[in-house]
Formats: sequence, structure tokens, C-alpha cells
Amino acid sequence: MKNGVNGANGSNGSMVRRILLGSQLRRLRESRGVTREAAGYSIRASESKISRMELGRVSFKARDVADLLTLYGITDEAEREPLLSLARESSVAGWWHNYSDVLPNWFQTYVGLEGAASHIGVYEVQFVSGLLQTEDYARAVVTSGHRSGLSPEEVDRRVALRLERQKLLLSEQAPKFRCVLDEAALRRPYGGREVMDAQLRHLAELSEMPHITLQVMPFDTGGHPAESGAFTLLRFPESEISDIVYLEHLTSALYVDKPEEVAQYEDVLDRLLRDSLGPDDTRGLLHEVRGEI
Repeated sequence: MKNGVNGANGSNGSMVRRILLGSQLRRLRESRGVTREAAGYSIRASESKISRMELGRVSFKARDVADLLTLYGITDEAEREPLLSLARESSVAGWWHNYSDVLPNWFQTYVGLEGAASHIGVYEVQFVSGLLQTEDYARAVVTSGHRSGLSPEEVDRRVALRLERQKLLLSEQAPKFRCVLDEAALRRPYGGREVMDAQLRHLAELSEMPHITLQVMPFDTGGHPAESGAFTLLRFPESEISDIVYLEHLTSALYVDKPEEVAQYEDVLDRLLRDSLGPDDTRGLLHEVRGEI
């Protein structure tokens, strides 16, 4: 296990610890020939609960982990303690739990993974990526996307959550961020002329940061490899954690982690970056669009 796990600080690290602990428990279970059903029975839980634990998508109780280790024949205290320690540390509540009133359960997982990633790759079509949005633009996106009507308090909370997520890109341990925006995202007006002008200027400024690569896929390129739509690729500093592709739907999300499937998205992102306008030309287009609105 890499030192980076033990050194992961705060609530973002708790998500990584859950994934690591879950994968280790799965390996132990499979090596002992124990079924998920039998493992669930030993801790008074269902087979699906064991599956969610092994995927790192639920928190762990130290008692449950202790019982599973016993079932798997891990009785030496020197072997048990590191895993029990992971269980205790993985229960640290993430900062995003303060926004649980406006944060769907399926998105809480993503926010934790986003905060723990060392590399984030994004392709966005509909609007500017959430990590790059100005406050006014974010407010316009939030209100336009919920036409049934949100209370002013709910809107404020959703925008505050988005701004809190953005602190990631300004932190000392900021991930390497690569983003390809379809030109449509630059030209679809949210919030009016002043809001759009400020958003485009903000993008140009962010694109100058050394850890951020921003490129635009122009209309005149025609067809391109990301015909299936927007996606986010997450890579982690811990070698034990596989890359994950996040696909968001209207009421849920899909997390793709099969290596052969993730590899296809990695290839698409590489091709998008290759075929899009370079960073300098992208900044030129941003200022060009500002002059047109």
C-alpha cells in the first residue's frame, strides 16, 4: 500500500480508504473461497451490502471488518490492525455531507472521488465544466436546469456546493486537470451577456494555470470520437485504485471501472485533446466569442 493513502488528508482521503479497504476485503474473500452471501451472513448483512462494501461505496463499521477478517482466517493482530485502522479512518465524514440536503447520494460518491483524484479529464458539451464555472454562471445553470422551480435557499446551497468543489483546483495538491469543451458550451447563453463575458474571461485566466489544460472542440471539426456525450475520467495516485469514468444521467450516475472500458474513454480523451484547438488557439477563440456576444 502506498504511503499516499496514509498521508491522504481530510474527508477526501476517506473515500480512497474505503475503496482500498473494500478491494482488499474482496481479495481476501475470493482467496478463501467465501461467497458474498456467506460473508454477508457472518455480519448480519445482505449479499448486496457486501458488494457495496467491496466497491467502497458504503462506510465500514470496525466490528463488521473484524468479523469478516476472522471469517477469512486473518487472526494475527499485526495483519488485522492496518485493515481495522483503514475502517476507522474511512468513516470520516466528507465536507460535502454538509450539503446532503441538495446533494443526491449518487453524486456524493463522485465528489469524494473527485477530491481524491490526481488527474481529472473532462469532456463537456452542454455547458462549462462545473469546476470552471463562475458563481453567476453556476447560478444560471442551476436555475435553468430545474424548471420545476427551486427555492432561493436551494439555489444558494447548490451554487455554494459547486464553489466549494472548485477549491480543489486552487489547493496545494491540485490535480492535473484536462478539459475539452465543445464550442457549443461557449456559445449557449446562460445568465445573459455580462455573465457569459465574465465566464469566458474566467476560462481564459484559468487556462494559464500550469496544471490546467483547456481546449475547445470547434464546430468546424465536424464529427469527433466523443459522440456518446460528456464524461469525466478520474485517475488516482494509489496504484491499487483503478481509473474510473463517471457518466452522469438525469437521476443517477454510472461509474465505469472495467479496465477495457476505461481504456476506450482514455483513448477518446486523448483523441479529443489531439483534434481540438490547442491551448493558445483556445484562448484566442474565447476572446473572439467574447467580442461576438
